[in-house]
Amino acid sequence: MSSDHTYPVQRSDDEWRATLTPAEFHVLRQAGTEAPFRGEYTDTKTQGVYSCRACGAELFRSDTKFESHCGWPSFYAPLAGERVEYVEDSSHGMRRVEVRCATCGSHLGHVFEGEGYGTPTDQRYCINSISLRLTPDDE
Repeated sequence: MSSDHTYPVQRSDDEWRATLTPAEFHVLRQAGTEAPFRGEYTDTKTQGVYSCRACGAELFRSDTKFESHCGWPSFYAPLAGERVEYVEDSSHGMRRVEVRCATCGSHLGHVFEGEGYGTPTDQRYCINSISLRLTPDDE
Protein backbone atom coordinates (compact mmCIF):
# COMPACT_ATOMS: atom_id res chain seq x y z
CA MET A 1 0.00 0.00 0.00
CA SER A 2 1.23 3.45 -0.75
CA SER A 3 0.19 6.71 0.83
CA ASP A 4 1.76 10.09 1.50
CA HIS A 5 0.30 9.95 5.00
CA THR A 6 2.38 8.98 8.03
CA TYR A 7 0.28 6.83 10.35
CA PRO A 8 0.60 6.63 14.16
CA VAL A 9 0.73 2.81 13.90
CA GLN A 10 3.33 1.60 11.43
CA ARG A 11 4.55 -1.93 10.81
CA SER A 12 6.41 -3.72 8.07
CA ASP A 13 4.56 -6.18 5.82
CA ASP A 14 6.22 -9.02 7.74
CA GLU A 15 4.96 -7.60 11.03
CA TRP A 16 1.43 -7.24 9.62
CA ARG A 17 1.56 -10.80 8.27
CA ALA A 18 2.50 -12.05 11.74
CA THR A 19 -0.62 -10.49 13.29
CA LEU A 20 -3.19 -10.90 10.50
CA THR A 21 -4.56 -13.98 8.75
CA PRO A 22 -3.79 -14.22 5.01
CA ALA A 23 -7.36 -13.11 4.19
CA GLU A 24 -7.15 -10.16 6.60
CA PHE A 25 -3.77 -9.15 5.17
CA HIS A 26 -5.14 -9.30 1.62
CA VAL A 27 -8.02 -6.93 2.39
CA LEU A 28 -6.48 -4.66 5.01
CA ARG A 29 -2.96 -4.26 3.63
CA GLN A 30 -3.40 -5.03 -0.09
CA ALA A 31 -6.78 -3.29 -0.58
CA GLY A 32 -8.59 -6.50 -1.48
CA THR A 33 -12.33 -7.09 -1.18
CA GLU A 34 -14.03 -9.97 0.59
CA ALA A 35 -16.84 -11.84 -1.14
CA PRO A 36 -20.26 -10.19 -0.77
CA PHE A 37 -22.90 -11.58 1.64
CA ARG A 38 -20.33 -13.74 3.47
CA GLY A 39 -18.79 -11.33 5.97
CA GLU A 40 -19.17 -11.78 9.69
CA TYR A 41 -20.92 -8.42 10.21
CA THR A 42 -22.98 -8.06 7.03
CA ASP A 43 -26.31 -8.79 8.74
CA THR A 44 -25.53 -8.47 12.46
CA LYS A 45 -27.79 -6.28 14.58
CA THR A 46 -25.51 -6.40 17.66
CA GLN A 47 -25.07 -2.97 19.25
CA GLY A 48 -21.51 -1.81 19.83
CA VAL A 49 -18.38 -0.23 18.40
CA TYR A 50 -16.64 -1.41 15.22
CA SER A 51 -12.85 -1.07 15.34
CA CYS A 52 -10.07 -1.59 12.83
CA ARG A 53 -9.11 -5.26 12.90
CA ALA A 54 -5.47 -4.37 12.24
CA CYS A 55 -4.80 -1.75 14.93
CA GLY A 56 -7.91 -1.57 17.13
CA ALA A 57 -8.81 2.08 16.40
CA GLU A 58 -12.54 2.72 16.94
CA LEU A 59 -14.15 3.61 13.61
CA PHE A 60 -17.95 3.15 13.52
CA ARG A 61 -20.88 2.70 15.93
CA SER A 62 -23.66 0.24 15.30
CA ASP A 63 -26.25 3.04 15.48
CA THR A 64 -24.95 4.33 12.12
CA LYS A 65 -25.14 0.87 10.49
CA PHE A 66 -28.02 0.35 8.06
CA GLU A 67 -29.39 -2.27 5.69
CA SER A 68 -28.18 -1.48 2.18
CA HIS A 69 -28.46 -5.05 0.84
CA CYS A 70 -25.15 -4.55 -0.99
CA GLY A 71 -23.41 -7.57 0.57
CA TRP A 72 -21.14 -5.71 2.98
CA PRO A 73 -21.78 -3.84 6.23
CA SER A 74 -22.91 -0.28 5.51
CA PHE A 75 -22.65 2.77 7.75
CA TYR A 76 -23.75 6.33 7.11
CA ALA A 77 -20.92 7.96 9.08
CA PRO A 78 -17.72 7.14 10.96
CA LEU A 79 -17.40 7.93 14.68
CA ALA A 80 -15.56 11.12 13.71
CA GLY A 81 -14.14 12.35 10.42
CA GLU A 82 -10.54 12.09 11.55
CA ARG A 83 -10.95 8.36 12.30
CA VAL A 84 -10.81 7.53 8.60
CA GLU A 85 -8.78 8.70 5.64
CA TYR A 86 -10.20 9.23 2.15
CA VAL A 87 -8.16 8.32 -0.92
CA GLU A 88 -9.18 8.71 -4.55
CA ASP A 89 -9.40 5.25 -6.14
CA SER A 90 -9.47 4.92 -9.92
CA SER A 91 -8.86 1.16 -10.01
CA HIS A 92 -11.04 -1.25 -12.01
CA GLY A 93 -12.01 1.51 -14.46
CA MET A 94 -14.10 3.35 -11.84
CA ARG A 95 -13.76 6.55 -9.84
CA ARG A 96 -14.39 5.83 -6.17
CA VAL A 97 -13.32 7.05 -2.75
CA GLU A 98 -11.40 4.49 -0.73
CA VAL A 99 -11.77 4.57 3.06
CA ARG A 100 -8.72 3.72 5.17
CA CYS A 101 -8.08 3.61 8.89
CA ALA A 102 -6.43 6.94 9.79
CA THR A 103 -4.43 5.23 12.56
CA CYS A 104 -2.70 2.49 10.54
CA GLY A 105 -3.62 3.09 6.90
CA SER A 106 -5.43 -0.23 6.47
CA HIS A 107 -8.00 -0.52 3.69
CA LEU A 108 -11.57 -0.65 5.00
CA GLY A 109 -13.74 -0.24 1.90
CA HIS A 110 -15.27 2.66 -0.03
CA VAL A 111 -17.74 5.48 0.56
CA PHE A 112 -20.50 6.40 -1.88
CA GLU A 113 -22.83 9.42 -1.95
CA GLY A 114 -26.21 10.23 -3.42
CA GLU A 115 -27.60 6.70 -3.63
CA GLY A 116 -30.91 7.69 -2.03
CA TYR A 117 -30.85 5.48 1.07
CA GLY A 118 -32.47 8.20 3.17
CA THR A 119 -29.74 8.22 5.80
CA PRO A 120 -28.84 11.47 7.60
CA THR A 121 -25.69 11.93 5.49
CA ASP A 122 -26.81 10.34 2.19
CA GLN A 123 -23.54 8.41 2.31
CA ARG A 124 -22.85 4.68 2.35
CA TYR A 125 -19.59 3.52 3.87
CA CYS A 126 -19.36 0.08 2.29
CA ILE A 127 -16.90 -1.67 4.59
CA ASN A 128 -15.39 -5.16 4.46
CA SER A 129 -16.41 -7.18 7.54
CA ILE A 130 -12.92 -8.64 7.69
CA SER A 131 -11.55 -5.11 8.18
CA LEU A 132 -13.56 -4.70 11.38
CA ARG A 133 -13.91 -6.14 14.87
CA LEU A 134 -17.14 -5.55 16.80
CA THR A 135 -17.07 -4.94 20.54
CA PRO A 136 -20.66 -5.34 21.81
CA ASP A 137 -21.96 -2.65 24.17
CA ASP A 138 -22.46 -5.22 26.92
CA GLU A 139 -18.72 -6.08 27.09
